[in-house]
Amino acid sequence: MFENIQFANPQFFWLFLGLPLALLWYFFKRKEQTATLKISSVQGFPKNNLLPKLRPLLFMLRLLAIAAVITAMARPQTREVSTRTKTTKGIDIVMAIDVSSSMLARDLRPNRLAALKEVASNFIRERPSDRIGLVAYAGESYTKTPITSDKGIVLNALREITYGQLADGTAIGMGLATSVNRLKDSKATSKVIILLTDGVNNSGFIEPQTAANLAVEFGIKTYTIGLGTNGNALSPIAYNADGSFRYGMRQVEIDEPLLQEIAKVTGGKYFRATNNQKLEAIYDEINKLEKTEVEEFKYYNNEEKFRPWVLLAGVLLLSEWLFRNTLFRSFI
Repeated sequence: MFENIQFANPQFFWLFLGLPLALLWYFFKRKEQTATLKISSVQGFPKNNLLPKLRPLLFMLRLLAIAAVITAMARPQTREVSTRTKTTKGIDIVMAIDVSSSMLARDLRPNRLAALKEVASNFIRERPSDRIGLVAYAGESYTKTPITSDKGIVLNALREITYGQLADGTAIGMGLATSVNRLKDSKATSKVIILLTDGVNNSGFIEPQTAANLAVEFGIKTYTIGLGTNGNALSPIAYNADGSFRYGMRQVEIDEPLLQEIAKVTGGKYFRATNNQKLEAIYDEINKLEKTEVEEFKYYNNEEKFRPWVLLAGVLLLSEWLFRNTLFRSFI
């Protein structure tokens, strides 16, 4: 009966503490409330009459009626809640991904590019209210997908990113400039680029500093990530006869001062990911730093349920009155 029920005035339940006191009073005072007659013999009276023994039921009916009234005063009710959400601060994000040959290095498992794609996929899934686009760059850059709210399209495009689609090299300026171009006309409240690389700018015809200044001009914040372990990493160093890569140890070179400068100038932050766990933690931190403000509206529909309790109390009191003036009339 109380399933999915809540009470608007639960403080009235404190009145239940008076019911045990009423029971104690009745137990000790009931004999004083009943007239008695002492006689020398009861042989002339009928035996086994249960009505006098059932007389306390009248008091129990009254207590149950009082309990029903208290419950009604507590105003039991059911509540239906409907919600509607509205995004009040949308964020447009472009993820610029380095796809040069060094991204196949195996200091992250199974390699840098595969580890990035897994972490970036989780990041995309956790941004349901934002629009996200992808830019791939190596010796040159291109837009893999423009900013869109369709996460299925973005995730499919991310899975399709592989090495070999672009000329080898690391054109950080080109990757950043292409990302800026995707966001410059955005009407979003916040515009963000997440630029990841594992190398040093050595290609392209746009300087990274120039691209960073463009980002500042269009109000675009840039988070930069240097990907790669400290020291040496097992990386592609040559081709085998069958066209596959030959791997060998090679020193990890990341232009950290450049990435730090880009982040600082644009109001972002620089991170260094040396393993899978740190890479995942970085995207988690960016996810927390760039919060989308969602306004939630809740609508409550309350349905009062006190009327059945009032009706029950009335039935109990009426029953007590009828029994008192009919069956138990001769014994009261």
